[in-house]
Amino acid sequence: MAAALPADIDIEFIDENVEDVPFDTNTDAVGISMMLTVQVKRGWQIADKYREMGIPVICGGIATMLHAEACAQHADAVFLGEAEGRMESLLADLREGQLQPVYNFLDDQPPIEMVGPARRDILKRENYNYRGIQMVDLFHASRGCRYNCYPCCVAYLGGRRFRPRPIETAVAEMEAIDNNRLFIVDNSLAQDTQWEKDLFRAMIPLKKKWCSHPIEDDPEVLDLAAQAGAWYVYQAVFDTSDYIKERIKRYHDHGIGVEGTILLGLDDHTEDDIKRLVDFLLEIELDVAEFTVLTPFPHTRAYEDLQREKRILSYDWDDYSADKVVFQPKHMSPQRLQGLLDYAWETFYQDESQEMKMFKLFQQVIRKEKADRSHRPRDRALAGKAFGKRV
Repeated sequence: MAAALPADIDIEFIDENVEDVPFDTNTDAVGISMMLTVQVKRGWQIADKYREMGIPVICGGIATMLHAEACAQHADAVFLGEAEGRMESLLADLREGQLQPVYNFLDDQPPIEMVGPARRDILKRENYNYRGIQMVDLFHASRGCRYNCYPCCVAYLGGRRFRPRPIETAVAEMEAIDNNRLFIVDNSLAQDTQWEKDLFRAMIPLKKKWCSHPIEDDPEVLDLAAQAGAWYVYQAVFDTSDYIKERIKRYHDHGIGVEGTILLGLDDHTEDDIKRLVDFLLEIELDVAEFTVLTPFPHTRAYEDLQREKRILSYDWDDYSADKVVFQPKHMSPQRLQGLLDYAWETFYQDESQEMKMFKLFQQVIRKEKADRSHRPRDRALAGKAFGKRV
């Protein structure tokens, strides 16, 4: 959003994950971006306090789009949709003291060619180190998603049309990022085979190392991804099939790690199914696993089904953290599903901690960097220090 603002607008970026909100600031307006449903109530508290001070508040971001009506009760304006080409009219209204209650562009996405490089200069870099190790930079090469997965709200937020950025534009932005490690945050890179191949070919000379959501299960695509610096992927593991087993193996065969994203509590999940799934994850040697329970976020098919069936037990958005059961499962009590979530975490990591598994993933990226001579020697010592291990 900051990159879509005119150049004469002064910006101060505050990330409450890592710093305090300055309520004593002297500013013309406050923009509050809430990404997660679990953050909206805190966002409303911040908005209310600034408005009490007479400062106009504009809310935007993913969670604002999902909770637009409620956010409108705490803001002078809510912004829905993508920012490129939209800020000038909003700022004109702000200058005139005539902000509209809602700026709704959800169904009117700007041309993808308008998307330029993010304003990384507004980040306070010192806040984004983990025990001395620089965190990955976030980057996106496309918007929209042609899939409409059951628990996911992306189809509502970004539309079901896959909109890839021009490859030369995307690669130029990646090249300019002063960080060798990136997280490509696209919902899925596996949406257009030719685009995926062309993107990876163009990324090879950059020698960046990156993680992403799924890559297409195609030998040529996986080979190009590995050459382009693929470090690891977030891959949903939804059953115990041979297909999933072989899919994970093919990632590993190309030197790409896998963090499995495991969703528990679907209507076809019994207690035995969940226990069998955890055993399967250990069998296929996932590098890391992240377990969550089905959470009916607004504007998802899961929300529509569970609300229609009167199975949603809580509308307290503080509970929508994906590790609390807020609905009635089909084959067990909510308390039992909560217990099985704990069981999954404890069982998967009983022989090797999550920290050690992450440390091994970090070792992988150091080896990749060393192989292409982009290795930074200091990272090896820092890795040992960060995880309490000798390297």
